[in-house]
Amino acid sequence: MIFKHLTVPPIGTNCYIFGDAASERCAIVDPGGDAAGILAAVEELGLTVSAIFLTHGHYDHVGALPELRRALSDVPVYLHPADKAARDGALIPDPGPTEDYGDGDRILVGGLTVEVLHTPGHTPGGVCLKVGDTLFTGDTLFRGSMGRTDLPGGSYDAIMNSLKRLAALPGDCRVCPGHDALSTLEAERKGNYYMREAAGQ
Repeated sequence: MIFKHLTVPPIGTNCYIFGDAASERCAIVDPGGDAAGILAAVEELGLTVSAIFLTHGHYDHVGALPELRRALSDVPVYLHPADKAARDGALIPDPGPTEDYGDGDRILVGGLTVEVLHTPGHTPGGVCLKVGDTLFTGDTLFRGSMGRTDLPGGSYDAIMNSLKRLAALPGDCRVCPGHDALSTLEAERKGNYYMREAAGQ
């Protein structure tokens, strides 16, 4: 799998591009800002964008959407309906037209299968995306920490249930969070206080 990690403004959100070399198709995850930089990275990789995935609807994960839509007018943008319903114009701005996706959905990007896991807690419609052995966790799971639950729509109980679910996934995965450094699922199972607490360790 082709993989590119970008850190974008306004507050250092991790944006990801992943793609399938055989089909030369790719997807963008959490375009928080710097649409020009994201598009330049896609062009450098020589790929065609077939989807934009939002792990949740917060402004710092969707900020580049207006410019990306102008450049990629036919590309679907996916967002969980619970976050679409929670938009308030500020923390969760109106993302424009989106396709709903939810727990258990599988979406193809070229020859890659994207598995959707609904992981509420940071927001009602937060999701994680599993692509092979890579797990895009948005603001649900960070290296050594977890997402905030004190913002509107947040729930400590819900995010702990989500972390418990992630901890129970089989095997190991590369963890690609919405902010800060990447990790692995096994490292978080062993060293992340919140995940250990959620798993009852």
